[in-house]
Amino acid sequence: MIKLIECPRDAMQGLETFIPTEQKINYLNQLRRVGFDTLDFGSFVSPKAIPQMRDTREVFEKLDRSSTKTKLLAIVANTRGGEEACGLDGIDYLGFPMSISETFQMRNTNKSISEALNTINELKNLTDKSGKELVVYLSMGFGNPYNDPFSPEIVLSFAGILKSIGIPIISLADTVGAATPKLISQLFMAVQHEVPDIEVGVHLHSNVTQAVEKIEAAYDAGCTRFDGALLGFGGCPMADDELVGNLNTTSIINFLHDKGHQGLVNQSELSRALLLAEKVFKS
Repeated sequence: MIKLIECPRDAMQGLETFIPTEQKINYLNQLRRVGFDTLDFGSFVSPKAIPQMRDTREVFEKLDRSSTKTKLLAIVANTRGGEEACGLDGIDYLGFPMSISETFQMRNTNKSISEALNTINELKNLTDKSGKELVVYLSMGFGNPYNDPFSPEIVLSFAGILKSIGIPIISLADTVGAATPKLISQLFMAVQHEVPDIEVGVHLHSNVTQAVEKIEAAYDAGCTRFDGALLGFGGCPMADDELVGNLNTTSIINFLHDKGHQGLVNQSELSRALLLAEKVFKS
């Protein structure tokens, strides 16, 4: 079954101008009408680190949770954030960014890789107790710009560690758009073979010209879980490099439609969401 994960949180977090809370709420409510499997809606992280997400709690409390099957995912960077998110009914998933790159792990969460793995264990205990699920993003999963060690074997070793912890979902994240279609295909198949009982998805960043071939590479490798963001905005501000946008969700939908996957979303509600996205991101 194809799962589309819409990531407005990723699209918003790098914007310097603060998006008013009510505007976020209206946009997220419209996205929930589209029919995405999951909405990565916000993050419980330090407001100093990510000022754009300082109102996540207020946004969550004002979301319309009626008449939608779309689940909610919140990003956390530490146990404190996990405790806050786990205390809220209506959040289905916690997402944690686990980096293959030691440099980026420190930049992104102010933790070493070993400390981040301890946090994952703590978050897994919290999600088990609260009835939520933990999604771990293997960020810099296709290489990094810091000359930190990288190889498919390193990624597979991390996947094995996450399997031993009992993580149910892994998303291979190309944080800076470094992945080639060949690497996407090879690495996805290798990870899926290494952890066959874990749901594996992709969170790819790309420029417009390479987006479709990257989607195709993941799809042909067997991927059924795709992260995207309308209009292709996004990028991690903690990478401290030029931001490369998310895969445009409409590109993913159009590609999958051509492959015979019709009816993944409500097209009229998607059109309304795109109009709002133009106002949110281009105003």
